Amino acid sequence: MTVGNGRTVRDLRRENRTAVLQCLYFDGPLSRFSLGPATGLSSGSISNVVAELVAEGLVEEAGSVDSAGGRPRTLLRISPASGCMIGVDVGETRVRIELFDLTLTELARTERPLGAGATGAHGRYDVGVVVDHLRDGIAEVLDRADVDPGRLLGVGVGVPGIVAGTPEDGAVVHGQTIGWNAVPLERLLRAAVPLPESVPYFIDNGAKTLGQAEMWFGAGRGARSAVVVLFGSGVGACVVTDDLRSGRAVEWGHLTVRVRGRRCRCGALGCLEAYAGAEALLERWAEAGGRPPAGADEEAALTAMLAAAYPDTGAEPDATALAVLEETAEYLGAGFSDLINLFQPERILVGGWAGLQLGARFLDSVRDHAVSYALAYPAARVRVELGTLGPDAVTVGAAILPLADFFARGGRRAGAGTEPVEQASPAWRAALRDRAAQ
Repeated sequence: MTVGNGRTVRDLRRENRTAVLQCLYFDGPLSRFSLGPATGLSSGSISNVVAELVAEGLVEEAGSVDSAGGRPRTLLRISPASGCMIGVDVGETRVRIELFDLTLTELARTERPLGAGATGAHGRYDVGVVVDHLRDGIAEVLDRADVDPGRLLGVGVGVPGIVAGTPEDGAVVHGQTIGWNAVPLERLLRAAVPLPESVPYFIDNGAKTLGQAEMWFGAGRGARSAVVVLFGSGVGACVVTDDLRSGRAVEWGHLTVRVRGRRCRCGALGCLEAYAGAEALLERWAEAGGRPPAGADEEAALTAMLAAAYPDTGAEPDATALAVLEETAEYLGAGFSDLINLFQPERILVGGWAGLQLGARFLDSVRDHAVSYALAYPAARVRVELGTLGPDAVTVGAAILPLADFFARGGRRAGAGTEPVEQASPAWRAALRDRAAQ
């Protein structure tokens, strides 16, 4: 039956359920009385939807609140135990896997370092090693939290590179900097990971999942437009605007900042990543005569470089490390200025393990360079800040992918091969953006 604008009664019921779930998730606990004006639904619709959600175990009672002269009103909230999600960060130094309940409380986590055994010639990541890490890590977090795989709403995976899709293989990763050329990651995971076929995978660029997390729960709340940049071994960004409400990953790290400059991991010359990514930054320090600690991984080596350039003991700074970092701040400022001129965002947010380390030391300098290179009008209206969710933000954002899809369907589980949230409910994505801006 059609009820107008091509919508069916089934569509209307799903939208009503989504509206109630949305309000309870972001503003709950709430009473049935309060849900009416918050959702715009009638009291009858609220009663019907709440009754369904309580019967399904998605919503539970959470105490009561006094009313004006009447009986106390029962409060309702999302039931944390009614579902769970896995978020995965396939980074460039490790694979991190976390299990969350429906309210994004962490239940279990594990990490698998991507050391020498995970890379082959030219730094290419061995796809088989990464898939094995995900297989073992997913099994470990489910076992540690004693969670039945049938309760999973989905597995979200953030990866380096561009993610496309095909009907045969699902999500396909084009990660040029790590040597992945059209890797059918979803198909490989389905074959390797012993999860029910009904559990969906949501695979996307890691910068986009970082942006998703910061916009929902971090430094992006309240902004209608932002660019969230991810600094790790490489560099990426996610753009969120009115036209791109769910965010769009952009290969900002491969913007050319110097003609005929340093060779980037992607093979091109003069990319921003060839100057500002953690891997390139440490290489430039060594080339200038610096001494990165032998045998240290990238995170430890970057920590040592920052300590040498900005000593906390009152000692003289290492002139070589300081000069390389100051030059890097200018390159980053120039890169930020392009984001400002192109997208005119309200905020630029810096995240990723390397971004949080670097930003804590010289974000003010980067901001000054960005303003000097950018057009005056948009530069005067942008705030450049650190993200607030820490180095785990990519896994949180990855877990949000199945959660958003679940809510967009009105709290119905998706199955393998079903339509993803990007097509499922534009109204849901718009409502999330508007609620965060309040």
